[in-house]
Amino acid sequence: MDGNTARPREVIPVRHALGFLLGLLLVPALLYGAAWGFVQATSSYDPLAREITDTARAYGSFAVLAAAGLVAGVIIVARWASPLVSLVPALALLGLSGYFLFDPAAALALPARVPPGGDLDDGLRTLLGTGLFALLGFALLVPTWAPRRWASAREDGADAPWREPAGAGSGRHRAHPAAGETTPW
Repeated sequence: MDGNTARPREVIPVRHALGFLLGLLLVPALLYGAAWGFVQATSSYDPLAREITDTARAYGSFAVLAAAGLVAGVIIVARWASPLVSLVPALALLGLSGYFLFDPAAALALPARVPPGGDLDDGLRTLLGTGLFALLGFALLVPTWAPRRWASAREDGADAPWREPAGAGSGRHRAHPAAGETTPW
C-alpha cells in the first residue's frame, strides 16, 4: 500500500468502541420499545368483538413497534456499522432468554426491579416468556458472523483477505457462473 491508501490503526478501535456504546443504548430502546408497543397494541382492540377499540392507541403502538423493527432491521443490514452494534443487544437478549429458561421466576421478576413499572413490566414479561426476545436476539446475532462487518470501509476493497481477486479460483464460490460454465444445481 502506498502512503495515500494506508489507514490509521485507530479507526477500527474507535469504530468498535462507538459500536459498543451504541449497542448498549439499543438494549433498553429495543426492550422498552417492543414491550410498550406490545402492551399498547393488545389493549387497543377487543379480540372477541374483532374490532379496534382505541384507534389512536393502535396507531401509536404500531408506530412504536414499526420503529423498533426498523431499528433492528437497519442494525442487521448496515454494512457500515460495527458488528458490536448488533452483538451487544443480541447477547443481552439471548442472555435474558437463557436466564428465563434456567430460572423463569427470577427472570420474570427482573422487570419489576427497573423503572418504569406497571403495564410495561407486563409487556417485558410477556415478550420474554413467549420467546420473542430470543428471536430478536438471534436475528441480531447473525450479522456479526460476516467478516465484512469487522473490517473498516477502506478494508472492504478488492484487497480484503476474504475476497478472491477477479478471475482467481475455481469459480465454486462465485455468485454467478462464468460464461459457458455449468452449475451443480
